[in-house]
Amino acid sequence: MINNNSFFYLQKILLEIIWDIIYFPIWWYTKGFINNILKAKQFIINKEKSLALIVWIKNILRPMYGQYDWPGIIISFFIRIFQIIVRSIILLIWSVFSLALLLLWLILPLFIIYEIIFQLT
Repeated sequence: MINNNSFFYLQKILLEIIWDIIYFPIWWYTKGFINNILKAKQFIINKEKSLALIVWIKNILRPMYGQYDWPGIIISFFIRIFQIIVRSIILLIWSVFSLALLLLWLILPLFIIYEIIFQLT
């Protein structure tokens, strides 16, 4: 009785392990990659919100601190232009970082397989 149950569960566990090994590359390049794309998209959206880039763009012509004289308007305009440029560069850096991680996600299994084959030969 104990041997039959042990054999049954051992067989079930081995089949699950084999299925996981076969299914892993399929999951990695489909569902796992789509999951990471969605996470990267949300990451970039959160970074944009934290930088408030849209708020700076919407208020580009509104003078800062309520100074409606010409020097206040001109200074506010150029300060906002500078802020928009700097914040856009920061957002671009975060976007490139996210895309690099996505590219790493695609290349990593191939690199690992290459290294295993290289070490075996």
